[in-house]
Amino acid sequence: MSDIFKKYQAQLKSYIAKRVSRQEDREDIFQDVFYQLSKIDLDENPIEQISSWLYAVARNKIIDKSRKKRELSVTVNMESSEEDEFLVELTDLLFDEDSSPETEYLKSLVWVELEEALKELPTEQRTVFELTELEGISFKEISESTGVTVNTLISRKRYAVLHLRNKLSGIYNDLFGE
Repeated sequence: MSDIFKKYQAQLKSYIAKRVSRQEDREDIFQDVFYQLSKIDLDENPIEQISSWLYAVARNKIIDKSRKKRELSVTVNMESSEEDEFLVELTDLLFDEDSSPETEYLKSLVWVELEEALKELPTEQRTVFELTELEGISFKEISESTGVTVNTLISRKRYAVLHLRNKLSGIYNDLFGE
């Protein structure tokens, strides 16, 4: 495995760099390619054309990253900037790794309020919000598994965000000084 890494590292990084502008994305893709390779038992399942395989995986990872960015840009354009700011700040707080007692207390308050507000939503809205925001599943993946169009899912999430923004406005204003 280390021989393969040494042999193809520079070429693969160059290939990815020509197609991906952000350094962080390039590194993620490069690591994903070798992670995929590490999951294969090469003794049991040898890959005949390792370079072709590496480039194919890299190409697929680049395409996946591109699709996710397009999906995100569609979502951001569909929502107002206030809603986007609301989600970003709330998500940053809930998933912040800072574990001071004050932060943990604030997180627990927000989680309780969020869970109560989510219970008030219609099932379809709650589900799409939880899947996209809490589980990180893309609209496309949800659409493929449920048969509901991406636009309908985006609309449901928008209504969920509006409801949550209304219900959580008090705690949001207390926390973020609005």
